Amino acid sequence: MAEVNKKPVKIVETVLRDAHQSLLATRMTTEQMLPIIDKMDKVGYHAVECWGGATFDSCLRFLKEDPWDRLRKLRDGFKNTKLQMLFRGQNILGYNHYADDVVEYFVQKSIANGIDIIRIFDCLNDIRNLETAVKATNKEKGHAQIALCYTLGDAYTLDYWKDIAKRIEDMGADSLCIKDMAGLLTPYQAEELVQALKEGTNLPIDLHTHYTSGVASMTYLKAVEAGCDIIDCAMSPLALGTSQPATEVMVETLRGTPYDTGYDLNLLAEIAAYFTPIREEALKSGLLNPKVLGVNIKTLQYQVPGGMLSNLVSQLKEAGKEDKYQEVLEEIPRVRKDFGEPPLVTPSSQIVGTQAVMNVLAGERYKMVPKESKKIMLGEFGQTVKPFNPEVQKKIIGDETPITCRPADLIAPQLPQFEKECAQWKQQDEDLLSYALFPAVAKEFFQYREAQQTGIDPAAADKASKAYPV
Repeated sequence: MAEVNKKPVKIVETVLRDAHQSLLATRMTTEQMLPIIDKMDKVGYHAVECWGGATFDSCLRFLKEDPWDRLRKLRDGFKNTKLQMLFRGQNILGYNHYADDVVEYFVQKSIANGIDIIRIFDCLNDIRNLETAVKATNKEKGHAQIALCYTLGDAYTLDYWKDIAKRIEDMGADSLCIKDMAGLLTPYQAEELVQALKEGTNLPIDLHTHYTSGVASMTYLKAVEAGCDIIDCAMSPLALGTSQPATEVMVETLRGTPYDTGYDLNLLAEIAAYFTPIREEALKSGLLNPKVLGVNIKTLQYQVPGGMLSNLVSQLKEAGKEDKYQEVLEEIPRVRKDFGEPPLVTPSSQIVGTQAVMNVLAGERYKMVPKESKKIMLGEFGQTVKPFNPEVQKKIIGDETPITCRPADLIAPQLPQFEKECAQWKQQDEDLLSYALFPAVAKEFFQYREAQQTGIDPAAADKASKAYPV
């Protein structure tokens, strides 16, 4: 083993984004966050992840909040701590590819409103889909962190990870994140992977995982010993299960070692005490389902993220075919292989899972094909690491010609059209971006906001927003 530079490890705190996204369906409100910011700002975190991912959609759709307003309030409160967001490459925070002008404007506005670090990923690890966001982040003087979606399969060798890490460094990334969204990375694999990446790149390495399969804290320990610079953790009341390892546990584990974070455990205990009633309330209301707090070893058996498993169960339940669960689990790896072995992360996980369900329920493979499967086979999401199964591709797309260029090269600028469509609702520049990503949801929110501003009570405002056709 190469001599590792032993130095204090840094922690990204996820309690304000991924932790409540993973456990509480992203329902923590800005008002719940603000009172604890002052204490969190004193910890010395590398960064606090507090925006992006599903928070944007959730603010508008369920909480009737302006996500941009949330970001500005968090920026005002965090005087000494960097703020971080999650960004889905050319998909931004939505589920389809957007034109470059939308991606560039979104990056510009995110940084202008207070984001320091943008973590950018693509569901296929097609780095062409990251280029625009990385360049835009560099231009705005933000920190561009590229996240590689970790997955298993013949194509994903240590050489693959080393090679792609080097390409990411050349592209202009400031740091590299291993994004283990399904909790597949086991401790000794993590040690090997971090060592290989350290040989392949000079970028700082951040490891992000989920506790779903029960090994995450041990995985972090081995990764840190191998030279990992940063780990993502969540305050204990919203840690474990499908969330991240607990911040206080990792701080205490590393205390007195060369990797000691230096964080004050008493301060962390005060912060944990603040989030405990939020957890208790969520358990009482059913928002936090105790099922997501357990260990799901099927994650390692079938390489399927926890959220995808629960999605499969509900799809089969609706069809009255719960007895087909095992068959579907066995079909998923076969579909994934036909589809070029993509990492299973939004939206590829939903596409592969839904196709597997359809194959089993129809009693014939690819007899029923959703439009998203067709999009993947046409190259509309980008390039997979391995080629598609040519027979399956032919069956799904027939004689249509797949695209081989970067998908966004085929999308004309979109901002002028979005500007026109949302002109009547626009009260700030950022409203244009809310509308671009979620037109129907944003319109409903704008109507709610307008009703509130004209003095209608919130319940009536909510009703008024739903009365408009969207």
